[in-house]
Amino acid sequence: MTLSFEAAPERTGLEIRDRIERRTYTIGTSESVSPTPTDADEFRFPVDDAVALTTETVTLPTFVAAYVRDEAGRMLLEVGSETDRRLPAGRYSVELCAPMKLYLAVEGPMRVTATADGIRFEFDSATTVGVGARSHHERPAATVTTTEDPRDVMAALSTLGSALKTTSPERSFPTLRGHPPLVELGDELSIPDGLDVPETGVRIELPPERGRAYVAAPLAFYLGAELVPVEDASAPRIVADANASSETFAYDLDGPKGFEEEVARVLKQTFLLDCVTRTEGYYPVQLHEREEIESEVGLDFAALYDRSLAERLEAYLSVPFEVVEDQIPTWKLTTHVEPTPENVATVPFLVDDLAVIRTPAARRTTRRATATSGELVRDGDFTRSSSGSSDARPVVEPEGTDSVEQAWIGDRAPVDASKATPTAFRNRLKQETEAEDIEISVVCNDTAMDEERDIAAEVYGSRENLPFDVTVHRDLRTDELREVLAEETAFLHYIGHIDGSGFECADGHLDAAELDSVGAEAFVLNACQSYEQGMELIDAGSVGGVVTLSDVINSGAVRVGKTMVRLLNRGFPLRAALAIARDRSIVGDQYIVVGDGNVDVVQTESNVAMLCVVETGDDEATDGFDVTLKSYPSGQGGMGGFFASQFGDSDRYHLTSGKHGPYSMTKEELRKTLALENIPMEVDGEFTWSNEFDVDRL
Repeated sequence: MTLSFEAAPERTGLEIRDRIERRTYTIGTSESVSPTPTDADEFRFPVDDAVALTTETVTLPTFVAAYVRDEAGRMLLEVGSETDRRLPAGRYSVELCAPMKLYLAVEGPMRVTATADGIRFEFDSATTVGVGARSHHERPAATVTTTEDPRDVMAALSTLGSALKTTSPERSFPTLRGHPPLVELGDELSIPDGLDVPETGVRIELPPERGRAYVAAPLAFYLGAELVPVEDASAPRIVADANASSETFAYDLDGPKGFEEEVARVLKQTFLLDCVTRTEGYYPVQLHEREEIESEVGLDFAALYDRSLAERLEAYLSVPFEVVEDQIPTWKLTTHVEPTPENVATVPFLVDDLAVIRTPAARRTTRRATATSGELVRDGDFTRSSSGSSDARPVVEPEGTDSVEQAWIGDRAPVDASKATPTAFRNRLKQETEAEDIEISVVCNDTAMDEERDIAAEVYGSRENLPFDVTVHRDLRTDELREVLAEETAFLHYIGHIDGSGFECADGHLDAAELDSVGAEAFVLNACQSYEQGMELIDAGSVGGVVTLSDVINSGAVRVGKTMVRLLNRGFPLRAALAIARDRSIVGDQYIVVGDGNVDVVQTESNVAMLCVVETGDDEATDGFDVTLKSYPSGQGGMGGFFASQFGDSDRYHLTSGKHGPYSMTKEELRKTLALENIPMEVDGEFTWSNEFDVDRL
């Protein structure tokens, strides 16, 4: 089973584990509990499994978004960090946005109190409480086969919307967008009968070209739309039956900035306005983005909430993009996909991330090695290349975007982007690890690099209340490294030398191309020229990792490695961690993600990965500072999540991801907020961590 419910081992309470996603959460109780299976149907929202327990109190160790609803589903209470509310006798459903989705079902009077540190639910006497959980782990429901013919490709990609769990505005939540069906190349078009594609009345008319179909796929998925080939010379467009009188509206997708940019704009605008409209439904929260645009867009969100998807779409697209552009969250992923037939297999995985898809517009270049080891010995530094030099590598440089991450699917290694492959995505689906602890292996094959090894050994597993098992290996032989790579682990951090022959070991080299399988889900290969070996690890079973494109200076590699260690330990996924860490060194641009950059090692404390930016200004007499937050989608999350920041107004929610603020804070306000969680910071451009930063220095 994916989920397990057990009595907490070290205190009174219930420990809930998602063994595949490696998520753990413990709720406290007033006495020892013996959880017993209960009917999952008693919960208003779907759960994978549920138990019942008896207790007088339920306490949460952290503050999470929480909502209390009555028996009819109406929200009675949105729990804030200063909530103190007594509810009379009744049947209540409590939704908890913990590392996995949790629900409490309880009957009777209840008092709810909360602080920035946690939440407490107190009952008048010992009460039976149902606890249900839903994993974020999803698998595609089916596999669609298509030929290379663009018309068949369009028919296959039209089935992706079958994964939507609703066509209401709530589909903007990542948990209500299931994983689309897989698509494979074959000899004929074959669509399984069981796929239930929503009838939204929306279609996207395109010339029958693979590239255009790939680009339009995420929008078609989100709109539950059919991709329809048209042979005439008319521009690509959206056509929808917008109302009961069968009148249609059409929207031109060949905008002033071109087809690809217009598709991206429509996706982002529709998504944002759905996030705003959903505040009229099950989640009537104070949303910052709604407050910013409501007076500008001229839309009646209360009326739109109950309209059909096509009617909402027509209203949304009546608003100029420029009016809402500044409030669109920073997009999680833009992927450059070469429109080859075989790349159709990657499209469902990109759609699952709600990625923007573009066809390549890149210039090819050649990256040279940073330096040779001989050039640096005089400075007491060295590269992590055992050969002393490296060959120039041909790479591709995708056109820049403003997304958190760019990915490249095609030939050659990319610069400033992840190298994504269908193999990595499929490896993610095969994930079946059910280890009791989060297994981490640190390998250091050169004593001159012990500084990074010691930091990794100290930091990994330092999180309280999370089950870690960290093993440090030194100076491995080839057979020993082969065994370590084969072990089922969450993460491998390799420190040492890599060259054209493979991993340098005490008795020679190990080439990852010789491995039958790899058990490490994710990895960092902090060595020179580790790209090829990283790609071989992906082919052998890993999901994602960080590698280098050429030689890296040891001192710079240590800075990147130290930062990666700490960010990964705080729950940052690979792509976000590297985006921050690469700025810590002049060799940072030599590092890229291979495979799936969405992988993380552990859960975040607050469900959101954040970087705090503090600007002190020039006036030393003032006690106030401008604080800006940068939020990143977590590995388990996606576009559409929201969070209440403890910086500024904690009762106001923001969409993840992007910049939030600036907030004006005093020293004391900043000190109290930074004490809640250890997060990375930039103070006047200098990188640090909140548990090491002395606010009185400001």
